[in-house]
Amino acid sequence: MKILYRLGFYLGGVSIGLIFLAFIFDGKKTSFDYSPSARVKKNLLQKIILISDNTKKENPQLTDSLIRFYISKGNVNFSKSETKRDSCRLYHIELENKTIAYLEVVNCKNTLRLIKIKTL
Repeated sequence: MKILYRLGFYLGGVSIGLIFLAFIFDGKKTSFDYSPSARVKKNLLQKIILISDNTKKENPQLTDSLIRFYISKGNVNFSKSETKRDSCRLYHIELENKTIAYLEVVNCKNTLRLIKIKTL
């Protein structure tokens, strides 16, 4: 069998497989979060968010949905985060390389505490 025929059969099988997978995963809430930043953000977004009184006084417009937006659109900076803690880990999340905002959150078992937020 010539190489072009083999390549044609291979590409035909791959395309049929991709179409099959598109129909299987269509409408399901599946996600492929393999990067460390994506896994951390997914974990943070599933928690109950607690905001301290000092942070609420400094930023009265701060809401739960705004924090979730910052977490979903931001990037986790692991060099500034403390991921080796035993109980609750501290994460530093930046939006567009600290030009818009950054926040520091403490990720505990069931809750997420907002420590610091700075918006520009």
